[in-house]
Amino acid sequence: MMHGMENGEAGGVPVLDSKGDYVRLKDGELEEGYGGVTDRGLEVGPTSSSSSSSSSSSSSSSSSSCCRWSIWWWAKLILLMGFLAVLAAVFLKWVGPFFMDKEIIPVINWEAETFSRPVLALFVFGSVALFPTLFLPSSPSMWVAGMTFGYGYGFLLIIGAVPIGVSFPYFIGSLFHYKIQGLLERYPKRASIIKLAGEGNSFNQFRAVALIRISPFPYIIYNYCAVATDVKYVPYLFGSLVGMVPEIFLSLYTGIFIKTLADASHDRYALSAPQIILNLVGFCATVATTAVVTVYAKRRLKEMQNEEELLLQ
Repeated sequence: MMHGMENGEAGGVPVLDSKGDYVRLKDGELEEGYGGVTDRGLEVGPTSSSSSSSSSSSSSSSSSSCCRWSIWWWAKLILLMGFLAVLAAVFLKWVGPFFMDKEIIPVINWEAETFSRPVLALFVFGSVALFPTLFLPSSPSMWVAGMTFGYGYGFLLIIGAVPIGVSFPYFIGSLFHYKIQGLLERYPKRASIIKLAGEGNSFNQFRAVALIRISPFPYIIYNYCAVATDVKYVPYLFGSLVGMVPEIFLSLYTGIFIKTLADASHDRYALSAPQIILNLVGFCATVATTAVVTVYAKRRLKEMQNEEELLLQ
């Protein structure tokens, strides 16, 4: 067994082969086989320098890929912003004035010549109060409120009509309670969000209704489906009032912005640079705020839905 040692071969290192016998490796063989399996089936453990070099190379490659991804993300964002800026400039230069002259200005002139302000106030109030019951959108009426009455009186008109607009469908839907529940059971995944409004105490129901109103869930459909979730009327009413505030302000600002552009187009004068910047910044800030609140509402609804599923398990 010790034949390699007994022969007294000078040079090399004695190591065990796969059969358990000692053999000598020459210096060249040792260097060639170091760090892996040699031709004779011998294995020598890897050095710390090779492992550190491999780890450093992997970390450098990951950091470079992350850097490339970040640069590509910013490049796409810049391209998108540039495209939107060009699109906005084209709209303001050609599409906007044409649309204003042919559609918006004639409607505004007809409205001013036909209706007085008290009649317009009654129209806005009545449409916001009754249109949801008839499955008709009330956003154009909110635009009219912004164009005619501005933020103050426009907000008071709309917020005063909202309780009627959300109450009629609620009580009408209670007459078809079981039928609506049957429809919701056909789509359990979609209905799971609005069913959150019927869980917990009054405060939890109020919070859930407010978040649903802020989220992009269809406003008119929820008016009728809410009663099938066993939500109480008072949390439903106050949650609807609070949740609709962002949409009301966005609609009012849209109406004011349309009126400003229509006045500029009708009187054939160009808005000054500060006016354009102020209007665009205000509009973008309003839209961005609404989007942020909407995303937050969707996230909170998802968290509440997950918590409810954990409790059921």
